[in-house]
Amino acid sequence: MATDTAPADLFRRSLQLMLDKDMDGWTGLWDDDGVFEFPFAPDGWPERLEGRAAIADYIRGYPDHIDLHDFPSVEIHRTTVPETIVVEMRGVGRVVGTGSPFDMTYIAVVTVRDGLITHYRDYWNPLTVLQDTASDFTGGDR
Repeated sequence: MATDTAPADLFRRSLQLMLDKDMDGWTGLWDDDGVFEFPFAPDGWPERLEGRAAIADYIRGYPDHIDLHDFPSVEIHRTTVPETIVVEMRGVGRVVGTGSPFDMTYIAVVTVRDGLITHYRDYWNPLTVLQDTASDFTGGDR
């Protein structure tokens, strides 16, 4: 379902869907051929997902492992390419399996075309999840 949603507005909507734990709604913001990349992915975690179905499979179990409570800091920067934004943000919550705090800082480069996410490069700190293996929602064998 394509719309004329601006990249920043679509991204803010995606954050609310994450807080609502609506993973189907979140993946519904993606283009069928969208690409999700993780340049700092640790061993056993995917570095690149291609297509909405692969992205949906990846993110489906996220709320069972990470209970996000808030994004207390979100800065969205425009680029010289109108379809692409750079986002600096912080997500906080708890790790479901242990109850320990979850506090992650991200930088994301996101491209939106025809109201859908076509490319998302997620620069997150893998040391945060490696310290608490209960936060591994990917089902990877490490």
